[in-house]
Amino acid sequence: MSFFKNIFGSSEDEAVNSKVHWRELTDLGQLNEIINESTEQPVIIFKHSTRCSISRFSLKQFESEFDLHDKIIPYYLDLLNHRDISNEIASRFDIEHQSPQLILIQDGKAIYDASHDAISVAGVKRNLE
Repeated sequence: MSFFKNIFGSSEDEAVNSKVHWRELTDLGQLNEIINESTEQPVIIFKHSTRCSISRFSLKQFESEFDLHDKIIPYYLDLLNHRDISNEIASRFDIEHQSPQLILIQDGKAIYDASHDAISVAGVKRNLE
């Protein structure tokens, strides 16, 4: 088991060992908070499948590029444990579900989303107002 954990890690390791100060998205009620926060400062949600190597690669690549500490509020969604939240995100922000997926929210609206290898800090920066 530790062999697989060393190769694939775990969702706990990902959130703890990151230079991005992720806020875990674990409750549907947090979506209202995110909408409110996004009127003051842009918010990103990174939807991550903890069992998918492509998702893990996208997450690690994004984290290695991340330099927006004071410019955005980052949320992390463990898609496998919180599929209901992912479904509500797709519905509430009128975007198609993807995994992995990064969503940029500003003024209560999704203004940008990207998935798989299109996820990048540069993409977020291009869409910040």
